[in-house]
Amino acid sequence: MPQSTASPYKISVLTGIAIVVANMVGTGVFTSLGFQVESIQDGFALLMLWVVGGIIALCGALCYGELAAAMPRSGGEYHYLSRIYHPAVGFLSGWVSATVGFAAPTAAAALALERYASSVWPTLPPRVLAVAVVVVLTAVHGSSSKAGSRVQVFVTALKVLVLLGFIGVGIWLGQPQATTFLPQGTTDWQLLLSPAFAVSLIFVSYAYSGWNAAAYLTGEIQEPQRNLPRILLTGTAIVLALYVGLNFIFLYSTPIPQLKGQVEVGFVAATSLFGAAGGRLMGGLIAALLVSTVSSMIFAGPRIVQAMGEDIPALHWLAQRSRMGVPLRATLFQATLTLLFVLVSSFAQVVVYAGFILNLFTFLTVLGLFVLRIRQPELPRPYRAWGYPLTPLVFLLLNGWTLWFIARDKPLETCYGLLTLGVGVLVYGVSRRVTVQS
Repeated sequence: MPQSTASPYKISVLTGIAIVVANMVGTGVFTSLGFQVESIQDGFALLMLWVVGGIIALCGALCYGELAAAMPRSGGEYHYLSRIYHPAVGFLSGWVSATVGFAAPTAAAALALERYASSVWPTLPPRVLAVAVVVVLTAVHGSSSKAGSRVQVFVTALKVLVLLGFIGVGIWLGQPQATTFLPQGTTDWQLLLSPAFAVSLIFVSYAYSGWNAAAYLTGEIQEPQRNLPRILLTGTAIVLALYVGLNFIFLYSTPIPQLKGQVEVGFVAATSLFGAAGGRLMGGLIAALLVSTVSSMIFAGPRIVQAMGEDIPALHWLAQRSRMGVPLRATLFQATLTLLFVLVSSFAQVVVYAGFILNLFTFLTVLGLFVLRIRQPELPRPYRAWGYPLTPLVFLLLNGWTLWFIARDKPLETCYGLLTLGVGVLVYGVSRRVTVQS
């Protein structure tokens, strides 16, 4: 299979923003509120979860913009952490991204898509639609980056328009519930410092994950040092507005007891707004919109595996590109892992398992902004993070606070995440030994 040093097709700013928006707006915002209301019933605190999550994502996007402009290469955290700390740290980040960071959320999105679709077609055989969507989109993105880009822009634009329409109609038709969205006293503010709020942030962080998606495609973006920061910030800001609007409508139109413990909160809210028939229609639309999320993850994720293959001889077979510049083997590798998650896992298991370990590496990456400025002050930085050092500090404090409470209150999930790291250490050691022997 021929290998080329660069993709013949360059991703535009519009496509980059579409990838960021599609990666973020997907499974989390349509599913996680049902888990949050199990421990928090206050409307102000619930809405603030999405505001705080958006602030964390924006601060992270500002920091990643500087790192990407200073080190313009595909691979995301794998590339940054290898340069900033040590190749072993970068490998572990890439290992987590390859095995958990994209494959698991892609599977979760496909499973959520199937759950929403079952509201329209109750007799749909389990797992068939989820598997079919992954296989078809893998074939599209495996054919060429240009074809994948066009599909991504179209389905993402459709997604944003439908969600804006849902928010507008929800404000117009919704019957206000007893939930209040303004703080009623010190108790509401104290909720923002509670363990329940911190643990609920893991679901919100999962919903916002993907704000860094375009960083994995740096080498394939037009003028990445100029355009990538714009892509990250614009995409994240759009999603912040959509998320706050959507969750306001969910809480404004639907009694909290009806949302509690539900995975398909979008379907529940739509049924409350439009009746049973309208709810089924909205469930079908949300299922269609989740195609965009699955598509964007299949597009972005393999670039990490491909970058690892370029650097590690034992994984070199994953670095090869097709004649169209697509990392086809890496794409097939991720698709195989995704299908494995689809067939053996549930949605909730995937989300809880992935949350802690993914947040850990974004924490280390933003911390690396300080390390890089100290170690390499002369490194050209076409873009510098706005608000430095305040914005990275805000990200580190809020993200670190969430990690602490997760480790304390969810020890089993934390151990599973650390076990994944342990396996990654073994794989790294074996790959290094193979490299030395060869």
